[in-house]
Amino acid sequence: MYSTTDFRKGLKIEVEGTPYEIVEFQHFKPGKGGAMVRTKLRNILTGRMQDITFRSGEKVEKPDLETRDMQFLYREDDNLIFMDMTSYEQMQMHINATDGKEGFLKDGQECRVLFYKGNPLDVDIPLSLVLEVVETEPGAKGDTVSNVTKAAKLETGISVQVPIFVNEGDRIKVDTRTKEYLGRE
Repeated sequence: MYSTTDFRKGLKIEVEGTPYEIVEFQHFKPGKGGAMVRTKLRNILTGRMQDITFRSGEKVEKPDLETRDMQFLYREDDNLIFMDMTSYEQMQMHINATDGKEGFLKDGQECRVLFYKGNPLDVDIPLSLVLEVVETEPGAKGDTVSNVTKAAKLETGISVQVPIFVNEGDRIKVDTRTKEYLGRE
């Protein structure tokens, strides 16, 4: 069990049988009564945000969450197929559960998968990845007056904006949270 004194950003708690992640929290003391903790929580199952206020010192449950090392194998229709790295069991996760991260998964890539009561919930990928540019238009020489960008399709199928000097076959570093170009490798 956690107490409200243990609250921090990113902590996962369970309230009334539902797992949440703390997005924001603030201790405050009203003019009358005891101290309180105001929280902004993200429902891990649905992604919806909710504001809940706790009394200071109140206890909350730890959710039954487990993280396993998995390998992404392939995509099949709207499902992603993963293999457990220890037991070699295969499992599938619906594409909606990844919250847009499926565009950064390459066949054979190792990642961590979050489970709640045995069901896969989310994929944890690195903050940045190095991917190959498979399609982009050539940049015009001398067009460097301002910070000009162009669209580039990467090996995983996602498109990002890159500077004009990036060509097909280049390996670039991309921020997986914002889909921004970080540099060439």
